[in-house]
Parts: sequence; structure tokens; C-alpha cells
Amino acid sequence: QVQLVESGGGLVQPGGSLRLSCAASGSIASNIAMGWYRQAPGKERELVATITGEGNINYADSVKGRFTISRDNAKNTVYLQMNSLKPEDTAVYYCNAQIITYSSWTMRGYWGQGTQVTVSS
Repeated sequence: QVQLVESGGGLVQPGGSLRLSCAASGSIASNIAMGWYRQAPGKERELVATITGEGNINYADSVKGRFTISRDNAKNTVYLQMNSLKPEDTAVYYCNAQIITYSSWTMRGYWGQGTQVTVSS
């Protein structure tokens, strides 16, 4: 099995910064891609940013120029540096990983438990 453990959420004032981390552990044969999604109250979960093992990156238009995704392949860890935060960034942020395990040898998606990010003065 695979576990994703997130950290780094919290309360920050508008214009501030936060850094989220997500570490994947378990029977990982190949970590294809990792990313971050978010879900605000009353809204559907949406993509924030993704990054493949080769470093190909995709951002939602709403976070381009403010958020930076990166990963440490050796540690199976993905980071999300969030700068110039706005109140509309308030949401629960979820880590996602597309992983092939030694037990199944098929790719499937895994989710973290979520971490709250609140941007408010």
C-alpha cells in the first residue's frame, strides 16, 4: 500500500506565503506524477499543479506566477510553494500521486488526507 502524508497548511494573511509538503511512502515501484488539488467550501475539487517524474509541470491559470511546484524524486516528496496568497486560495489542499506499486504493477491514484489553508486578515 501507499501512504501520502501532507504538512504545511495553516492561517496566513493576504499576500503571505506558505509551503506545503507531501511525502509518499510504501511499496512504490514507480512514482509517475504528483500534484496538488484543492477544494473550497461548496465547490468541487480542482487541480492546482502537477509535476511528473521527468519534471513536466502544469499549473491552474489561477495560480500561475504565484505558486511553484517541485519534487524530490529520491524522497518521493512533492512541494508547493505558495506566494502572494489571496483569500480565494482558502481551501483544503490535497496531495495526489500516480503510483505503480510492486504488488499490483498497475498505476493508480492515491490521495492524502488534506491540509487546510486559510488566507485571511
